Amino acid sequence: MPKILDGVAIAAAIKQEVAEQVKVLAAGGVRPGLAAVLVGNVAASQIYVRSKVQTCEELGIFSEMITPPEDITTEAMLDLINALNDREDIDGILIQLPLPKQVDTKALLDAVSPAKDVDGFHPVNAGRLQAGRPALAPCTPAGVIEILKRSGIPISGQNAVVVGRSDIVGKPAAMLLLHQNATVTICHSKTRDLAAETREADILVAAIGRAGFITPEMVKPGATVIDVGINRITDEAEFYKFFKGDAKREAAFAKRGSTIVGDVDPRAFEVAGAYTPVPGGVGPLTIAMLMANTVQAAKMRRGL
Repeated sequence: MPKILDGVAIAAAIKQEVAEQVKVLAAGGVRPGLAAVLVGNVAASQIYVRSKVQTCEELGIFSEMITPPEDITTEAMLDLINALNDREDIDGILIQLPLPKQVDTKALLDAVSPAKDVDGFHPVNAGRLQAGRPALAPCTPAGVIEILKRSGIPISGQNAVVVGRSDIVGKPAAMLLLHQNATVTICHSKTRDLAAETREADILVAAIGRAGFITPEMVKPGATVIDVGINRITDEAEFYKFFKGDAKREAAFAKRGSTIVGDVDPRAFEVAGAYTPVPGGVGPLTIAMLMANTVQAAKMRRGL
């Protein structure tokens, strides 16, 4: 039986460590602060940002949710970001994506001070990460490394294959694995004979954004499979393709009309030696690492 890597438990452990660090900082008169900027009324984004703010409260981090109107201009958003850059009580700035189409997303992300870039998206932090220098790393890839380390999965000397080359997950995940002395291959939609590459992976990271894309024959027997994908399925035929015979999932799908599947076909987990489930795998680590980055930013800004 493959080992299930419990992201919920690992995230809880990280949050507990963050809470302890916050107490130590508080004893020295420092309270880390996070500003979450949410534009418009996208329901999923609102839920996600509220959960981040709530987690801040639970861990003792100061948080402020800023909600500009849907029709805000790029110039007004830049003024807002610059004001947050200047505030001493704010250590981390989070801009919830996606932004309305009239707002220049790249300009906004670049405007965030690298010292407060707790999402790890700024080109300066990307460069520092590549150079192996202290940096705020993107939360999801950092969470992938924490799952592997805390689950006792060896990284050094292993063949790691990352499927997906996004700036948010694929590229930084590959860089972090490389810094842990893995031999890393990055694959993508244009890779020739993708299955031949993935079958060489001791550690396979799926981050391509396509439901059930990694099939059983693409997985090396005994490999560790990290599924970063979160894809909502509403089509009944597609649901039964992945979950036929799973009575619990079938009942939930019948009730809700949808379910979540990762970038890995669930049947591929049977081939693996260890894997992250969806949900309950990588997802919980994203918020936990955001909290860790906020505390790290507070320390780095003060030379602690």
